Amino acid sequence: MPRPGEGSRAIALIRRGGPDYPDALTDLRSPPAKLYALGDTTALRLAPNRLVAIVGTRDASPYGVRVATELARAFAAVGVGVVSGLARGVDSAAHQGALEVGGSTIAVLGTGVDVPYPVGNRGLHADVVDKGLVLSEFEPGMMAVRGSFPRRNRIIAALALVTIVVEAPYKSGAINTATQALELGRIVAAVPGPINSGRSAGSNLLLRDGAQVIATVDDALSLFGETRRRGAKRGELTRLETLVFEALEPGSASAEVIGSLVGITVREVLEAAGRLEVNGLVHQSSSGELERLAGR
Repeated sequence: MPRPGEGSRAIALIRRGGPDYPDALTDLRSPPAKLYALGDTTALRLAPNRLVAIVGTRDASPYGVRVATELARAFAAVGVGVVSGLARGVDSAAHQGALEVGGSTIAVLGTGVDVPYPVGNRGLHADVVDKGLVLSEFEPGMMAVRGSFPRRNRIIAALALVTIVVEAPYKSGAINTATQALELGRIVAAVPGPINSGRSAGSNLLLRDGAQVIATVDDALSLFGETRRRGAKRGELTRLETLVFEALEPGSASAEVIGSLVGITVREVLEAAGRLEVNGLVHQSSSGELERLAGR
C-alpha cells in the first residue's frame, strides 16, 4: 500500500518475491523481507550487471569529489545506473554526477526513505526522489541507529555488479561496503590516492590486496564492457548543449557566468556541461570553471 511521502510522491512497499524486488539481493545471507521506495522504481529493473556502486569518505578531498562526479557522469551516459548512500562527500558527488547527465541513480539509506540523512542533503534527497530512486529496508520515519549503516551497505554491495571506492580511510563505511561486495563475489575496484593521505589509506589497501585499479574513467567503464562516448558532432547537440558550447568560445567561464549570458539556470548549464564533458567537448576544472576543448 503506498504511503504519503515528500511532495507528491508516495512511498512504495516492495516485498521479497514481488515483481520489483531486486533478484541481486537474494544473494545476501539475510535479504531484507521488504523494501521501501521513494521515486522511480523502474531503476530496480536494471540488470545487476548495469549497476555500479560508487562510494567513499564523507570527508572527501576536492580531487575525490571530482573523480566521483566524472565516473558517475560517464557511467550514466552509457546507461549504467549509479548506486550510493547519499552521504556527504563521495556519495553526494556520485548521485549528482549521474543526475547532471540525466542518468539513473539509486540512493540506499540507513534511515527511512523519507528521512534525508544527513539533513544538509535534503535538497539532493529531493532531487533523487524526483529523478531517481531512494531505497531503504527501514520503516518510514525511522532515524539512524547503531548498525543501520552496515545494513544499508550490504544492500548497496548486493545491488551492483561493481563497487568502486574513490577515497576511504581504513575504517569507513566505504570499506565495509567493499568488503561485503567481495564476500558476495562482486567486482571491487578503487582509485589510487596519495600514500600519505588518511583519506586514501583504505582504498590503497584494497588495491594492494588485489582490487581493480581505476587510473582513468575508461578503466572504470571497461569493467562493464563500455567505452567513453566521445566526439559528438555539432548537429547532435541539444539546444541547451549548443548554447553552453558556443558561450565557451573563447576561453573558460563559470556556470554562473554562462547562465547569465545565455539566459538559462546554473543547473541547466551544469547538466548540459556534464553531457558535453562526457562527449569530450568541454572540460570542467577542479575549481568549477568550464573550458571548451580545442579542435571542436
